[in-house]
Amino acid sequence: MNYELIINSTPGESVIALLNEKRLIELHKERNNIRFAVGDIYLGKVKKVMSGLNAAFVDVGYEKDAFLHYLDLGPQAASMIKFTTLTQSGKQNVSNLMYFKNEPDIPKDGKIGSVVQSGQHILVQVAKEPISSKGPRITTEISIAGRYLVLIPFSDKISVSQKIRNSEEKSRLKELMQSIKPKNFGVIVRTVADGKTVADIENDLNDLIKKWDQCYKALKEAQPPMRVLGEMDRTNAILRDLLNENFNSIHVNDTAVFDEVKTYLKNIAPNKVDIVKQYTGKANIFDHFGIDRQIKGLFGKTVNMKSGAYLIVEHTEALHVFDVNSGNRAKSDSSQETNALEVNLEAATEVARQLRLRDMGGIIVIDFIDLHNQENRKLLYDRLKEEMKSDRAKHNILPPSKFGLVQITRQRVRPEMNVDVLEVCPSCGGSGKVQPSVLFVEQIENTLRYIIKEQNQKSVTVHVHPYIEAFITKGFLWKSLLSKWRKAYGGKIKVKSISSYGFMEYKFFNDLEDEIVV
Repeated sequence: MNYELIINSTPGESVIALLNEKRLIELHKERNNIRFAVGDIYLGKVKKVMSGLNAAFVDVGYEKDAFLHYLDLGPQAASMIKFTTLTQSGKQNVSNLMYFKNEPDIPKDGKIGSVVQSGQHILVQVAKEPISSKGPRITTEISIAGRYLVLIPFSDKISVSQKIRNSEEKSRLKELMQSIKPKNFGVIVRTVADGKTVADIENDLNDLIKKWDQCYKALKEAQPPMRVLGEMDRTNAILRDLLNENFNSIHVNDTAVFDEVKTYLKNIAPNKVDIVKQYTGKANIFDHFGIDRQIKGLFGKTVNMKSGAYLIVEHTEALHVFDVNSGNRAKSDSSQETNALEVNLEAATEVARQLRLRDMGGIIVIDFIDLHNQENRKLLYDRLKEEMKSDRAKHNILPPSKFGLVQITRQRVRPEMNVDVLEVCPSCGGSGKVQPSVLFVEQIENTLRYIIKEQNQKSVTVHVHPYIEAFITKGFLWKSLLSKWRKAYGGKIKVKSISSYGFMEYKFFNDLEDEIVV
């Protein structure tokens, strides 16, 4: 596998595209002023305790109070609350928990009112970003993620990722953590720690302890609602979670982000620093790498597949439906069952890609083409499970029903990625009516005359549809419209064809590539 990361950074947001073998598999948008991201740690204030829901609403600074259910408190909730109270009162003088006395774990079937009270200051972490009309979902079970480890304060438990199969390696990692982790800190050893040196893992642990120390220092002076420790941005989080030997290039169009990514890679994978490249081309970075074209084809209601089959995608608040259609895929020399199986297998691959790409959560129902052979149903089920293995979100897949329906539940921690692929017609502006075509080129000429004569622009490039470009520049040099314009108005006039433009769309640019607004 060959992974690439393309980062399109603008003043308002950064859009991050993850490619596998040049195919878009993940798309993330991060507003530069984003708050309440998964992993952010806040000092909140309990506003209401709802006994009927066995939950509390906590003010963390969002327009709607965050939701804290009893089951999201975590066993060490009492210890976390005690630490917060002592720190804010000045009685807890260090972030180190060596001499901190943990409180007993809270019961699994307890009541929220026995743990938190209205008006209480409480340290919480965002578990699910605000979605639709709901506020963030939070937890008091704080965890700080690193490259190889996840640090859990007020716990002594050591867990090793189940994806590490080698029992000797699991034992090595567990023994290592027992020897180096500080008291009252639990640790989860991540899959990427497999085979890593003691120095690598110890450095990661030290970085996580430093982050906990930052959280402690901010907590001492904090007043709710306030963020005391922010999760790293999406770009670095993706690199932290996915970076491996298959990652061979990262392209960035912004100097600041380029430097930031290089600095982060120097810390976690110095041998990978050279894969970061700054894009300096004139075309949009997503256009250059063919990502915009893929986005337009992948985020619509209809998603076409190479074979001619296609998916219809429908959405509700908590349910997403994929309908698999063979289209013109059917082969006359194959049986109906064989055709159905081939279409379904291709659709399983595309559905798994769509779930990651759009970050769909909740209940997903896939209406595959009916298969009568039990072995073929199992083959389809196995293919879908295999394709979903690379999905980092927690999910569960049920076998196909007798009606050909497959149900998937997938964790949702942030709003679904939605890209509107339908465009307002640039010619009519959505009105359904356009100006007379005989006046179109005349309008371009009048605007060009105004720009050169009235605005004193000596160098103008007109961007138009390729057909219009051919019409303006066709003929010999002394007979084309372009040559007549140059002779009449002077200056340096160019005409450039843009294939993405509507037929009657045009724009003017100066020699610095800045658009001239008239």
